[in-house]
Amino acid sequence: MRVKICGITQIKQGLEIAALGANSLGFICVERSPRYIIPAKIRAIVECLPSQIDKVGVFADHSLREIAEVVSTAKLTAVQLHGAESPEFCVQLRQEMPNGIEIIKAFRIKTPDSLQDTTAYINYVNTLLLDAYHPQMLGGTGQTINWQDLVEFRPSLPWMLAGGLTPDNVAKALSRLKPDGIDLSSGVERSPGDKDLTKVERLFQALKA
Repeated sequence: MRVKICGITQIKQGLEIAALGANSLGFICVERSPRYIIPAKIRAIVECLPSQIDKVGVFADHSLREIAEVVSTAKLTAVQLHGAESPEFCVQLRQEMPNGIEIIKAFRIKTPDSLQDTTAYINYVNTLLLDAYHPQMLGGTGQTINWQDLVEFRPSLPWMLAGGLTPDNVAKALSRLKPDGIDLSSGVERSPGDKDLTKVERLFQALKA
């Protein structure tokens, strides 16, 4: 199970979260987000992390050049697209990225019909991520998806479940769904960008149970 903790802003917290069991850490590269972190600070954290940890930059409607510059500066291993990026943009991004960079496309699921949007991206990205819809916020809302809408979701790509997951509800979510990974942000925080390591520890206890 891939476990991604997103919205990392502090070196010590990033290291401790990785030590607790997270195999993927996310860094918000969207300036309007309260979890935004500058590329140089991402790099400072990344350089302290074990090599096997996925280092994911989260972008939303950035240009190819902007993404490429952050990936290079911060030494990221993956790009998560959380805006209205088209399949054609994903093709262009793949051409711009170094070999081996993972491309994750996030979708905000408002209704069951929203799942149909994923099919156009199957051949152009590595991983799908399903998040809760919010009219103003791109992620980290604390709102859950209607899990019943996802029961029949069987894409040909690995997919991750996000949206309002917490140590208290993750077992219930995984008893209904079989994602390849989970992504948490606000569910393991004290405040935006400040992770609660007790909650992270409880998350991994819930996953083991």
